[in-house]
Amino acid sequence: MATKPRRAPRRTEALSRDVIVKAAIEILDAEGEDALTLRALTVRLTTGYGAIYHHVADRGDLLAAATDDVVARLLADLVADAEPRQAPRALALGLFDAIVAHPWVGAQLNREPWRPALLDIYERVSEQLQALGVPDRALSDSASVLVSYILGVAGQNAANARALAASKMDRSAFLATVAARWSRLDPVKYPSVYKARTHLREHNDRQQFLVGVDVILAGIETVNRAGARPA
Repeated sequence: MATKPRRAPRRTEALSRDVIVKAAIEILDAEGEDALTLRALTVRLTTGYGAIYHHVADRGDLLAAATDDVVARLLADLVADAEPRQAPRALALGLFDAIVAHPWVGAQLNREPWRPALLDIYERVSEQLQALGVPDRALSDSASVLVSYILGVAGQNAANARALAASKMDRSAFLATVAARWSRLDPVKYPSVYKARTHLREHNDRQQFLVGVDVILAGIETVNRAGARPA
């Protein structure tokens, strides 16, 4: 006697945009951007395409919504009354860590700069620079420089981490290999790189990133103090 094929289990939890976005983030974090398809979502959420399309327009809309969600949660968690000099550092480091944890976020922010996520970052950075005394005439350029640095370095670091993971090489072994190669360089032609080899094994990406943030903030303050002086 033939048996009837088993039906897929019905979804019992109410489907919403938030539920879909959360599932999308889980797929993106676990398997990468290429793994995020509407088919993968229907399987994970045990639902049909129609239910997904009721809440999101397409895959691009879903990627953008996932990015907006990560950034919105980060900005909400930042301490509102942080000391003005520390506020941009905290935001920068939070974005750095978020992009390392969610590598697809960096790519999406650069892909669609008109989306709320990047606009909210730009506005928050601008507010923080205003609190440091940056005048309106210099605010746009100053905020753009700082945001570009944050997204560029964080995105590159995330890409390096993915490449290292794909190579199956331990980070310490990788740094040791690079240090060994730098030790064979001509110290006359590459004096700075040759000296840097001795500290490469202890290299800390987050610390170096914050050094860059501090340099940019110091430069912004110096330039604007100079600009404020009478001719």
